[in-house]
Amino acid sequence: MPPWPGTFAVTGAGESATTLAGAMLGAPTRARAATAVFADARGDTPLTHADMVEQARRLASGLAALGLVAGDIVAVQMPTRPATMVIHAALAWAGLVVLPIIHIYEGAELGFVLRESGAKAIITPDSWRAVDFAGRRAWLAEAFPQLIRIVDGAGGEGEVALASLLAQPPHAAPAAVAADDPAMVIYTSGTTSRPKGVRHSHASLLAELTVDAIARGQLLTLAPWPPGHVAGVLGLLRFAAMGQASIYLDAWDAHVAARLIEQYRVEATSGTPFHITTLLDAAADGRDISSLRDYMAGATMIPPALIDRCEALGLATYRCYGLSEHPTISCGSPTDPLAKRLGTDGRLNPGVEVRLVDDDGRDVPQGQPGEIWSRGPDRFIGYHDPSRDAEAFTADGWLRTGDVGVLDAEGFLAITDRKKDIIIRGGENIASREVEDILSTMPGVREAAVVGAPDAALGERVAAFILAEPGADLSLAAVASHFAASRVARQKTPEIVRLVDELPRNTAGKVLKAPLRAMLASAPDLPQNKTSKT
Repeated sequence: MPPWPGTFAVTGAGESATTLAGAMLGAPTRARAATAVFADARGDTPLTHADMVEQARRLASGLAALGLVAGDIVAVQMPTRPATMVIHAALAWAGLVVLPIIHIYEGAELGFVLRESGAKAIITPDSWRAVDFAGRRAWLAEAFPQLIRIVDGAGGEGEVALASLLAQPPHAAPAAVAADDPAMVIYTSGTTSRPKGVRHSHASLLAELTVDAIARGQLLTLAPWPPGHVAGVLGLLRFAAMGQASIYLDAWDAHVAARLIEQYRVEATSGTPFHITTLLDAAADGRDISSLRDYMAGATMIPPALIDRCEALGLATYRCYGLSEHPTISCGSPTDPLAKRLGTDGRLNPGVEVRLVDDDGRDVPQGQPGEIWSRGPDRFIGYHDPSRDAEAFTADGWLRTGDVGVLDAEGFLAITDRKKDIIIRGGENIASREVEDILSTMPGVREAAVVGAPDAALGERVAAFILAEPGADLSLAAVASHFAASRVARQKTPEIVRLVDELPRNTAGKVLKAPLRAMLASAPDLPQNKTSKT
């Protein structure tokens, strides 16, 4: 798919930057304070922008010495730490394409991403929290013997220590890549069980970063998202490419977040209702988070009681809407009227256009719901598997988002539904089809239908409706054991299991999921941690 013909030039030091590395060089002239702080179990670690660039240039030399050349894909499955920031900067400097992978991926999911992407190398930590990275690296050595394995820590046999690459002389100049060349491919779950590799160019990422910098200014931001998530990558690039001072957490801990906000006088953050609820609860123990005045939530409803609680503290909450393919289509603002912040996902971002259409692709009247088709300078350049582009794009270049929304007379967009049958749990997309496929391999399951159950903290939880064989053990514990044996991310494991005598269907025999969601909504008091029969 050709790039959208709009550009957002990033200026610094009197020059226009069209690549991430070029923006990186100009970032200090735009920065309010060119320092990032990383908080983890070891304490707070500062990283200046100048140190980041110096280390990135050294790492770029080390990567070149391994035989990696501009355009090669390098997988990065790292927690949020200073080395991760340096890695992203080094890949941009060397013209390499970063493949961020969320830390929960292993086994089947990790293998699929590495095989389809054709990644030449992967960078992982030696260890991190309770994740078994040692076992994962041993599996990688066996399953992908040609993959260059780089370890942030003490590398074992056949592995390259990141520290040895950082000891190289600095790479002189950024690689000669073009604005429209790929800079990132990130895999996201959609309506099918196979993740899709979303490719972004230097230009599309810079367009997203530039609009964000204009909209939010140089607010000191707390970044809670993991770096395998598109929001986490953008959080890293806001410092690396734009010089925006940020505070980073390696994992969400509300008490640590409250301490950081108080200590550094953080002004803005983002997250889900879970993040802000637990943060406010933690701050109630005596932390001063009065500096925080800007809270951006994804396209998910924030409970009215939570909105009231934030308003009472002078914290303006608002929503935004986007997807990996098009990171920010619309976004609210702290200055929007409360009714708009409560009920819409803001106005369209500069340069973004949308069409709202019916099932036949015809524009719907203003104020009527329709599927959102989008285009704009921050939109992706196509999937890594180009066979998927035909389904995603119209003949004249619009992206079919699969989401349904309403655009009002004042230009505010409200997301009302999803044509894509995905579950958004804690900000992560889970394909219901994938969960259904795994359930179908479980003894005793005749058929299963999976939907999202509303959850005040996480947005949604995975709920499974199952037609069972007589006498089958389909308890929640049995289902959890089956998913653990399937080696998929534990977040995909159903948290609600209901055994049913039949599934609602249309005349063609297709399962209708709206009635299943209605069943969940009509019986909210049923236990969510036990199997129940409907």
